[in-house]
Amino acid sequence: MESVQGEQANPRPAAKGTRARYRKILRFAAWNLGVTWWFELFLPRLGMRRIADRNRAKRMRRFAQRFHALAVDLGGLMIKVGQFMSSRLDVLPPEITAELEGLQDEVPPVPFHSIRASAEAELGAPLEAVFAWVDETPIAAASLGQAHRAQLLPANAVDTGLESVVVKVQRPGTDAIVDVDLAALRKVGGWLSRVRLVSDRANAPALVEEFAKTSLEEIDYLNEAANAERFAADFADDPRVSVPGVVWERTTRRVLTLEDVTAIKITDSQALRAAGIDPAEVAPVFASVMFEQLFTNGFFHADPHPGNIFITPIADSASKHPWKLTFIDFGMMGEVPDTTRSGLRKLLIAAASRDGKGLVAAISDVGVLVPSADTAALERAMTQLFARFGGMGFAELRDVDPREFRDFGVEFGDVVRSLPFQLPENFLLIIRAMSLTSGVCSSLDAKFNLWDSVEPFAAQLLRDEGSHLVKDAATQVLETAAAALRLPKRLDGLLERIEGGSLQVGNRRLERQVARLNRTVQRAGSALVFGALLIAGAVVRAGDTVLGNVLMIASALPLLYGLVAGRRRS
Repeated sequence: MESVQGEQANPRPAAKGTRARYRKILRFAAWNLGVTWWFELFLPRLGMRRIADRNRAKRMRRFAQRFHALAVDLGGLMIKVGQFMSSRLDVLPPEITAELEGLQDEVPPVPFHSIRASAEAELGAPLEAVFAWVDETPIAAASLGQAHRAQLLPANAVDTGLESVVVKVQRPGTDAIVDVDLAALRKVGGWLSRVRLVSDRANAPALVEEFAKTSLEEIDYLNEAANAERFAADFADDPRVSVPGVVWERTTRRVLTLEDVTAIKITDSQALRAAGIDPAEVAPVFASVMFEQLFTNGFFHADPHPGNIFITPIADSASKHPWKLTFIDFGMMGEVPDTTRSGLRKLLIAAASRDGKGLVAAISDVGVLVPSADTAALERAMTQLFARFGGMGFAELRDVDPREFRDFGVEFGDVVRSLPFQLPENFLLIIRAMSLTSGVCSSLDAKFNLWDSVEPFAAQLLRDEGSHLVKDAATQVLETAAAALRLPKRLDGLLERIEGGSLQVGNRRLERQVARLNRTVQRAGSALVFGALLIAGAVVRAGDTVLGNVLMIASALPLLYGLVAGRRRS
């Protein structure tokens, strides 16, 4: 309470510090946007693109180094921005991502006396009255909070069934820092919205608001505790996954107390092998669990970097894998709406089957492409991509001639830049989760092939959705039959309207042609219904012999009708 009162009693230094922080972020953004505009837009217009191309890698590396220094100096959300950039291996050059990788763990800890003051102010009592002991050395120092090992008092340990816990305490002044950082990011987002090169492809202010929503949720530890319990419920029956229990009696908005589940860091290959665990066996299981969250549950861990996942050995286990994945830090979670999840499933299935056209259709369903986009060129590019690189693992891709990658990248990039892309709500978190998943799996196994995990999961999705196939087939049959039955009546109605209108049709040749067209439509409709019933019967028969036989026998009726209609005299 003393530290809070001190800040309130002397607000001017804090206000001065936040203004300086705000200006520092904007100066950095303005300078680098200006440099980018000069080299990427202005010089090419003057015919000097070669100058921009020649030193692009050096400029990217210099930008990343400067941002790294800024993020470490300022902390707060700048660390989160850098972490997000370091995970975007799919769109950012390696000069940027490699430089920013260190931001995952490189955060200086807060002195313990400051952490103690914050924790005691939140809990309303001295730490000695709340915990048996608290380790002053942090086990983790993140951009917004800091974690310390602790032990519950004997009475609390009996009530909760826990003894060893981890206490996560929000860094002092985090609320004010987050407010300033978000204000600066909103300003930068407004600048980017005026740059057509950016605004044509992304709604920068909307992305900033999505980032803001996620960040504000992340600093509310009551929200994180609820997320942990929801995640645990999703995997309650899955022996591959475990989640730390929440000590609600010692949890507030700025203090979170969890079961201590510290184990082997997922990317610590040496420690895994010492425990008798093959890192190459961990990679596909981790990928599968992440797929489960995204494509099945719709509630996923959006920050699965190595520091947030442990491998916990299981003693005397008869399971296939004598270990489990233990997730921690549920501050950054994402939700996938049902419509988006359906599109993602189609995307996964199309990718697994190397279907370029289906992949583009799924991308449109997810909402990444605006409805008016002309996708023909993208379909051709995706087909070529699968034909050349489909199914390759990371090790195999490294063996491909870099010139081939460069040539294909130029051609593919031109196609992508010509399309009106947009990022749906929550899609940044999906991209982040999958990027980090891919990176973790590659570090576990250099020969890891993502297709080996995608294909069986896609096959499982197809099996799970197989129960809907009969329903879909029956619906299509009914729609086809209804359309076919309506067609002759609509043609008759059309004739009546023509004959009863101001334009009198008395040409018998035209009447014969319309009658012939009517019979042709009847035959075509009958053939269509016949085919639909026959196919539906064949599909259903594998699971329901009686219903399948009935549908196949019923298919003879529209066939006979079509033959009779074809023999009628004109």
